[in-house]
Amino acid sequence: MKLSKKSDYALRALVELALRHGKGPVSIRALAQNNDVPQGFLQQIMLELKEQGWVTSLPGRDGGYLLALEPEKITMGQVVRHIDGVLAPVGCVSITHYEACTQEAACRFRRVLLEVRNFTARLMDQTSLAALAAGAPATNEEVFSQEFIGGAGI
Repeated sequence: MKLSKKSDYALRALVELALRHGKGPVSIRALAQNNDVPQGFLQQIMLELKEQGWVTSLPGRDGGYLLALEPEKITMGQVVRHIDGVLAPVGCVSITHYEACTQEAACRFRRVLLEVRNFTARLMDQTSLAALAAGAPATNEEVFSQEFIGGAGI
């Protein structure tokens, strides 16, 4: 599975709001600048998140966006599913966006992709905005671990 830019940007903004939860609103301009997101695109995303009930906005010079719920109540899985629609790596293991394949009955790697879907869904559904905000960013040492260095395409 690959996260869309829209999901990426939504999560960036939501995590910042989780980090600032209880400290007042954050302007769209500050959210865009702090997270390196085009402001116009972020405005569209924030309206969608507002319609979903995850954020609220306050008008005026000192206004901006706030989380509408506690950061523990919104999960990464909810956000990604809402924006991207699926967490499955391929259509033949998706529940909501299932795509039939002529090889399903004989496919030997479909089971692995199903396990990838299940693991990804569980992990994202168990990861709240609060947990994301409390976590540390991944380091390049972790990303480029020698354990996976031979795995082109990771």
